[in-house]
Order: sequence, then structure tokens, then C-alpha cells
Amino acid sequence: MTHSRFSCLDQLMASNYIDAIVLNPGSTLTYLTGLHFHLMERPTVLLYKLGSQPALILPELEAGKLASSTIPLTSFTFGDDPVEWQSVFNRAIDKLRLDQATLGVEPACLRYMEMTFLQNAAPDAKFSSADAVFGNLRLQKDKEEITCMREAVRIAQDALRATLPCIKEGVSEKEIASELIIQMYKAGSSPNLPFAPIVAGGPNSANPHAVPSDRKFERGDLVVIDWGAGCNDYCSDLTRTFAIGELSQELCSIYQTVQTANQAGRAMGKPGIKAGEVDIAARTVIDKAGFGEFFTHRTGHGLGMDSHEPPYIFGSNDLLLTEGMVYTVEPGIYLSGNGGVRIEDDIVVTLTDSESMSDFPRDLQILG
Repeated sequence: MTHSRFSCLDQLMASNYIDAIVLNPGSTLTYLTGLHFHLMERPTVLLYKLGSQPALILPELEAGKLASSTIPLTSFTFGDDPVEWQSVFNRAIDKLRLDQATLGVEPACLRYMEMTFLQNAAPDAKFSSADAVFGNLRLQKDKEEITCMREAVRIAQDALRATLPCIKEGVSEKEIASELIIQMYKAGSSPNLPFAPIVAGGPNSANPHAVPSDRKFERGDLVVIDWGAGCNDYCSDLTRTFAIGELSQELCSIYQTVQTANQAGRAMGKPGIKAGEVDIAARTVIDKAGFGEFFTHRTGHGLGMDSHEPPYIFGSNDLLLTEGMVYTVEPGIYLSGNGGVRIEDDIVVTLTDSESMSDFPRDLQILG
């Protein structure tokens, strides 16, 4: 697997005229090496030049992790005195002969600190966005990756089922978010959840990225729950919306519309279809129902080692879906001051069609 990942990387680098890549701690570094690091005040950087053994600059205190690498690495370690760090970067650049290379970076990930060390070590090097490389490297998942994601979906769904009896009038958003996290761990999630759960009731449910608060659920509330679990570095990302008691006719109407839009988006995906057509299919349902101005975000995003990655499901995206791509379908309607609905599923493109890995009921459930 590692060999095939580097073969793909080599092809992408060559076709994009990138001599070498630079990676901070994150999903791509883990994808290529199997190693886990976190961003901190000490720099950690992976350097890979076409045709050379990758090099890893890292703190001495992290050196014990190297034994778990899935690939051979040349390591350059440093101690706690920041005065030493530039010389370590200089040695690594010299070793790989990158002083005049075109270095591809992840533009949303490489920090100023590491960039400065690299520029000082290679003042004649050219730094370039390698979005076209990294955006395609992990785009299609293999069977092992999809198996991990299916398990992440199962864990998340089991956790929500265990949490549902706690959702009732008088209970706060924070209390349900806490319980859901506990249940995900009990169901087998990796310690690092893909993101903090969103639990939003009543008017708060009209904020797509609400943060759980001390607000207690009331009769007539919609409750949006957006959550995900982890399995072997891979994510799930799901959303369901519930009712506390009977809803107003308007809130029932937006629920039914979003449910229909979700179904239309899920049905559209298949090999050869543009990613944008999935968005259009879901958005058309909401537009025709008269709620188009209240659907304020794209229909979905890719899913894998990150909870948001390519392919992105927006109307003008001409990327053709192919087997192994995984993405979300999550249309929503948000009525400010009243309530919102979102229903989100995780979709994998198969050889001839697509399949929802999530099957938690989408019909409106009245709780509490």
C-alpha cells in the first residue's frame, strides 16, 4: 500500500513540476508514513524529493516514534534549544540537495515558523502550492480505507442510538454533546474525534456551525446533531435532526423538504457524474419548495482522513466522480430565529453506482 501511495505521489509531483514536497504534521504525513505528530512549538517537517529517501526533521523527544514508520526515513533530530533548529534544517536541505528545488507545500497547513526555517536553509528554492498534488493523492479510497470508514459510521450511529433516550425537554445542548462523546468512545471510536459534535436546539439549530450551549430543549424545538467518529485515522460525519414534541407546520415543511433533497442528492452520485450535479439535484428540491435562500452552504464535501477534504460538492464543480471517492450529502434549511434542519449521509462511489454507508433513519423522530 505504501509503495502504491508513493508511486501515485511521484506521478502527481512530476506532472505538476514539483521537485520535492514539504509536510507539516497532519493527515497527509500520516497517510504516507503511518506516523502521528501534532503541531506544537517545536517544528516537525517531512521532506520528500523525487527519487530520494524521505527525510524527517523532528524533536529528539519524538524520535521513538520512528520505529513505527511504514517507510524508511532519514531523520534529523534536534534538542530544546531553538538556536540549534536552523542548523538542522540546513543539514536536511543539503542532504536532499534542495537548495534550488521547487518545493510543493500544503498551502492551508504549512506554518510561518517552518516556512521561515526552510527559506533560510534554501534561499534560492521556489515554494509553490501543491494543492493539485495533495488534492488528488487521497481522492480515491481503497478497500481498506473504505472498510475503516464503514466502521467509523457504525460507531457513530451506535453512539447516537445510545444517546437518544437522553434527549428530552429540559436537557441542555452541552449535556447531550457530552453524552454523545462518551457513547462514541464506548462504541469504539478512536480517541481523536474528527470534530466536536454540534448539538443545537430551537433557534440555535438555524446556525449550521452552532456550538453546544447551556440552552435547554423546549417543546416545539428542532434539534440538529452533527457528529462523527474515528477508526484507524478515518472519519465519519453524519447529521440528523429531531423534534422535541410536536412541530409547527412550517418546521414540518422544511424537514420534509430537506429529507427529499437528501434523497435526491444521494441518488444522483455515480461514476462519471460531475460532483456539481449532486449539489444541483439536492438544491433544486429546496429551490422548488421556496426555501432556496435558506440553504446557505454547499451540499457536501469529501471525507477520509480529514472530515473535510476533496471532492467538494458545489454546483460548479466539474470534477467527475469515480470509484472510491467518498463524500457527504447534507442539504439544509435554516430559518433564523426559528429553527433549522440538516440531514447528512456518507456516500461511497462504487464501480457502477454509489452507496450510502450510513443508514440511520431519516424520517422525523419526535423525542422527549
